[in-house]
Amino acid sequence: MIMTRTPYRVALGGGGTDLPSFYREYGGFVLAVAIDKYMYLNVNAPIVDDMIRVRYSHAELVCHANEVQHTLAREAMRFFGFETGLEIVSIADIPAGTGLGSSSCYLVGLLKALHALSQDPVRTQELAEEACQIELEILKKSIGKQDQYMAAFGGLTQLDIANDGTVKVTRLALPFEIIEELESNMLLFYTGEVRDANAILSSQDSATKRSDAEVVSSLLEIKAMGFEIRDCISRGNLTRFGELMDLHWQTKKRLAKGISNPRIDGWYELAKRHGAIGGKITGAGGGGFLTLYCEGPKGVLREAMRGAGLRELNFRFEFEGSKVIFDIVSRDGRLAHMRRLENAASAATVEV
Repeated sequence: MIMTRTPYRVALGGGGTDLPSFYREYGGFVLAVAIDKYMYLNVNAPIVDDMIRVRYSHAELVCHANEVQHTLAREAMRFFGFETGLEIVSIADIPAGTGLGSSSCYLVGLLKALHALSQDPVRTQELAEEACQIELEILKKSIGKQDQYMAAFGGLTQLDIANDGTVKVTRLALPFEIIEELESNMLLFYTGEVRDANAILSSQDSATKRSDAEVVSSLLEIKAMGFEIRDCISRGNLTRFGELMDLHWQTKKRLAKGISNPRIDGWYELAKRHGAIGGKITGAGGGGFLTLYCEGPKGVLREAMRGAGLRELNFRFEFEGSKVIFDIVSRDGRLAHMRRLENAASAATVEV
């Protein structure tokens, strides 16, 4: 049995510029931070009856990997050549569809576990790219590269994305005092609303592909703000960071319908009246968590948010990415998987 732990993330600047439709033309930039809320994946093999079991919000019991309905689990198994005899169980600290990168956390954590099962050490960059390949190329999702890289690397991290999709990962090296102040002044409130990020991102993606002037202009502004947010945080000018979050949110709302709605706008204005300098909805928008930046005493803001029906999520920054936290696999289990890989390779050779 192997268990992995993979952190969720909160985007701080540049979100949306990591989609291929934008970075292929203009290059992308994202600054984000991982938090101590996790996706746990428990992977077990071999299974005595040779069945495939996948347990998440549903439970699947099938004879072959091709029959699995959970798309990420199915494609990860195909990627490694697993066809039968595997159990995958996921447990999450955060509900899906809340804008903190849960899908990519699941996939990165599963790939990490399957690498461990196969006794195949993997570099963090390679792990992130494998997840990108499955989500962007195989499953054709209208998403970017931020979530996979943040799940793999963790930390307070900037991603520079070249036109060809190559990602340069840089960990911000900040004094402890700045990290502590930033962490203390950021608050997350659960709106209770979940949404389909793919629908919002597909709209943005389509608009970018057809060179919609407003969407492209907004993304260029968001990218420029991402650089400024990084510089402000690096210099310890966190008040300006809060102001830029507010500007970022106003710009983000121009990207696609559904990013905000009257309820979200009402909560945000309530927060600003009670001490928040800036903030935004996490992820693609439309629901999930409201991220706020507030300096000084926060009791009035917290009371206002609770009165509006929002629940606070307490968190700390997380500086480790996806990792194996438990690894006990029988020798027979490892050998069985290696035989599967050898048989698959032999079959491919025969076909050629």
